[in-house]
Amino acid sequence: MFEYLTPACLRKRLPGLLFFLWSIPLLCTAEVQRSANEENGLEKWHFIDGDIEIELVQRLPDQTRALFMNHAFSREVIEQLALSCMFQTIVRNTGKSGAGQEISIDLTQWRMQHAGKTGSILLKEPLLASWSDEDADAAAKLVIRWGMFPTQQEYLPDDYNWGLTAYGIPPGSTFDLAVTWLEGGVQHRGNIKDIVCAPDVDKLK
Repeated sequence: MFEYLTPACLRKRLPGLLFFLWSIPLLCTAEVQRSANEENGLEKWHFIDGDIEIELVQRLPDQTRALFMNHAFSREVIEQLALSCMFQTIVRNTGKSGAGQEISIDLTQWRMQHAGKTGSILLKEPLLASWSDEDADAAAKLVIRWGMFPTQQEYLPDDYNWGLTAYGIPPGSTFDLAVTWLEGGVQHRGNIKDIVCAPDVDKLK
């Protein structure tokens, strides 16, 4: 027998319906600005939606090599990091809406699409767990802990942070990135398309 949604029945179902709707991430219409540094040619993707801003700035593999060669990493680990498609990453809660809402991100929820496959980005915790003491000593591992972007973080209005994110695909590759965040306890998501890993060259310009 069919059950018609009379007002009384609807009132019974309303809390469940509201919870279901609340649990669906909001797909936002974001602005993504793509630009290039006039001096060095490195490209940047700037995602803007409401109070959140995310910037991804290309890093040449040689920049990453130079950074980690000053620490006790094995040559193999340095190459692994240099060729892992790293970006300088900045996340801000601009607070421009005036709502005073906290923003939180969890990089374990971000997804990238490359060569027809969808997967997680490269996080520092599994990287650190995969290295022996010969691969990286304690001080070198601390450089990764502090230098790579926090996996989870909260931002009050006007807060920001920066660090390195890695995507584990070859230099010159192109990928799409689906980002998610909580704003005032509500989950949002957006997409940054056609991101390009810096090529493995001495310089772009």
